[in-house]
Amino acid sequence: MDKAGWGGTAEPRLSRREYLIVLFAAPAANEQPLLVRRHDDQLRVSAPQLRFLTGRPLTQLKDGQTVAFASQVTLQGESSAQILARTVDRFLISYDLWEEKFSATRMGPPARSASRLTAAGCEAWCLDHLLRIPPGLAPERTLYLRLELRSEDYREAFGVIGEPGINITRLIELFSRPPKAQQLRWVAAAGPFRLSDLK
Repeated sequence: MDKAGWGGTAEPRLSRREYLIVLFAAPAANEQPLLVRRHDDQLRVSAPQLRFLTGRPLTQLKDGQTVAFASQVTLQGESSAQILARTVDRFLISYDLWEEKFSATRMGPPARSASRLTAAGCEAWCLDHLLRIPPGLAPERTLYLRLELRSEDYREAFGVIGEPGINITRLIELFSRPPKAQQLRWVAAAGPFRLSDLK
């Protein structure tokens, strides 16, 4: 995908096989489908239908606040207890009232930033993840992917932000606890699928 696809307004073009992965994913009623693609020894995971720059976060952004989110992508086996791989990330979003554009910083590591994004472009940029495929994972094994996104109280970032970017252990601990009553949460899922489906 070209750079416009990561941060701009261009719509990603999907191959027939990628459409099949989306169509045969079976998320629950409160979940959005994930798009899963193979990228060498990694899985590229995105949630093209998940919208989180709405409601309270959007109001806060337009009031001049910086809004923080934490995300987790988990690769599971047939049981949800079989966690095969996981990646966590944290990002900060701000809004330019004059240009009516969004800026985002992913804390990494490595830290990355993008600016002058539309709402859809900002969401796509933040929710594009790479997840390393565990060595020796059988191509025919049944797999499931789950993405969880949570809004953060900016004050709760203490202990999560560190050098050079974020404290991974503390961020994983964050997702081990149920979300607080005031905390917004979004979920996207894909599966069952196999690595051989993605070739």
